[in-house]
Order: sequence, then structure tokens, then C-alpha cells
Amino acid sequence: MRPIHLNLEIIVPSFGSSFSIAKHEQNNNVHTNHWHYHPEIELVYINGGSGKRQVGSHVSYYNDGDLILIGSNLPHCGFTDEETGNKKETVIQMKPDFLGNSFFEISEMTNIKNLFSQAKQGISFVGKTKKIIGERIEALDEQNQLERLLSMLSILNELELSKESVILNAEGFSMEMQMQDNDRMNVVYNFVKDHFQESISLEEISDLVAMTVPSFCRYFKKITNKTFTKFVNDYRLVHASKLLAEKQISITDVCDESGFNNLGHFNKSFKEFTGKSAYQYRQELRTFLE
Repeated sequence: MRPIHLNLEIIVPSFGSSFSIAKHEQNNNVHTNHWHYHPEIELVYINGGSGKRQVGSHVSYYNDGDLILIGSNLPHCGFTDEETGNKKETVIQMKPDFLGNSFFEISEMTNIKNLFSQAKQGISFVGKTKKIIGERIEALDEQNQLERLLSMLSILNELELSKESVILNAEGFSMEMQMQDNDRMNVVYNFVKDHFQESISLEEISDLVAMTVPSFCRYFKKITNKTFTKFVNDYRLVHASKLLAEKQISITDVCDESGFNNLGHFNKSFKEFTGKSAYQYRQELRTFLE
């Protein structure tokens, strides 16, 4: 059996601050290429570009940058790579109680407390919210300590009030797990990320986490609210979406590079997943980008 690698990330706040701010220029955020988790809540702004959005059991494709809020201990993966095309990525990380245990209990903090609760499922912000809040996030490191803190609280409050948000993981999804569960799910997610272009048997993945096939299937469905087979299939389809947008290769090649060994099955699955054929998806996206 392969060794299990734990992916708990240790985060140190920025000097003179109660939370961490990091900017990564031109896709240089390579330390999060694998699934990982941490107790800190994470706010990520990707300025421009397109790529995969991988949070919990949710996998999707984004265009024209992204603004994502990720809850405490919610497994996720880096959102940019060498082909993303983004200008820069800003990552803010804070402990749920970064201002003290009782601070978020006061009435003025009700909105932010609610936002942190919703973030357990992962939230993506779109439209004007993404653009306006993104610009304010990028300006944080130019402010002094107190201005930065007040700006951060204002940003979080406005995110809670925004109507331009999408919950990434479906109702019923729960990532409030024990440490052992987080480690186990990270092993599963990382294996899928590295091997989705190959055939992955239930026996192989169950053995990887030292479980029987029936136990693993029940366990994965309970944690993610979807079957392991559907999770792998969704991952392949999102990768296909990325290829259709970024590479001028045939749909047959997209099918092969996404881990499907049958073009008919790929076409049917892609249309069920996106509501469009692969060809239509590519044409509409190309029109949108132009």
C-alpha cells in the first residue's frame, strides 16, 4: 500500500498583522498544487485568467479571474497554474477567531459571523462584487496595520451582503471532520488529481486508505454527498472544459486527455454536466472571451 502523505498547511500571520496576506505574481503560487487544508479561513482573489476551481468535493471551471472564500479546514487545491493566464493572485488567511474568542459575538459582527459559517461550504463571488472587492484586496498591503484591519472587516461585511455569490458545495455536504478524516480525504483527492487520466478502480482507492470497498463508498458519500465515481467523472469533465477553452486540439483528443476512453460516453456526460455539447461549449466560450 502507498504511504499516506498528510497535507496540513501551517500558516504564519504577516508581520505586524493578525492575518496573513500573500501576493503571487504570474502563477508563482506553486506551494498549493496539491489538495491541502488548514484551520485558517482563506480569501483568494485571482486577477484575470481562467482555470479549475477545486474546493471540497466541488470542481468547476472559472473565467476572467475568481474571488473565493474557503472555510476553516475545507480541503482545496491551488487555483492557478502555468496556463491560467492570471496577472496575480492574492491570498488572505485568518483564523476564525483572529480577533479573539468573543469579538465575533458582538452584534456588529453578526454579518461576518454568518459569512464564516457559510464559508464552510466554499463561496465564489461574481460580477461587480468580484471586481470591486478584488481591487480592495489588492490594495490591502499598501495600508498601515489599523487601516488594513478595518478594510478587512469592511470587505468581509460587504461579501456577506453581496447578492453575487455562489455556494460551491451542495446542501448536505459536510467537511466538519476529525483530523483523521481530513487526512484520508486529502489522500483520496490528491490521488484523483494525479491519476484522473487513468482508470481508477474502487479497489485501488479503497486500499489506499485502508478500507473495504463498501466501507469506502459509504464513507465518501457521507462526507461529500456524492459517489466517488461521480466525483472522478466531474473532475474529468471540468478538465475537459479547461482543455476546450485553452487548447486548440480536437474533441477526440480532449476526450482522451480527460481520462475518458469512449467518445460517445464523453459527449453524453459532457452535455449532461454543462447542458451543451463539447463543440457548442467551445464556440460559446470563444465568443464570450472575444
